[in-house]
Amino acid sequence: MHSFGYRANALVTFGVTILAVMCAMASISDNLNIPSPTAHVQVMNVNWFQKQPNGNDEVSLTMNVSADLQSMFTWNTKQVFVFLTAEYETPQNSLNQVSLWDAIIPSKERAKFWIHTTNKYRLTDQGSNLRGKEFNLTLHWHVMPKTGKMFADKIVMTGYQLPENYR
Repeated sequence: MHSFGYRANALVTFGVTILAVMCAMASISDNLNIPSPTAHVQVMNVNWFQKQPNGNDEVSLTMNVSADLQSMFTWNTKQVFVFLTAEYETPQNSLNQVSLWDAIIPSKERAKFWIHTTNKYRLTDQGSNLRGKEFNLTLHWHVMPKTGKMFADKIVMTGYQLPENYR
């Protein structure tokens, strides 16, 4: 006969194996979900557009952000981290990304939202490159599952432009 230690070891090993198989099945089943999120951002106002004493441009925007991210939530979704970036080109860099706003969406019920907000983080460029600059607003998200790998994607919204003069 086997001792208590051998039997306990076999039982724990069996339990962990079943748990690992269930986690793998959860991750695989989550890949069958094809999300179809929608988002729209409207820039309502340029609150200020100024040149800082160190020579950098700084912008404050008022925006309406609306999104429907409910299709990203499955039984395996813990939360969704969502953030809005301004993306533009300068002579020094082909892609500049500046985070403007972010949030954590904990549930499907809160995944359809509309907010009226100013940028949470400063839109600052190292230099005087923002005057008259065309830029894109991009809504990024990271789906954080209960088990399995994270999923990230984005929606790019084009057609935004900053003023030519400081305000």
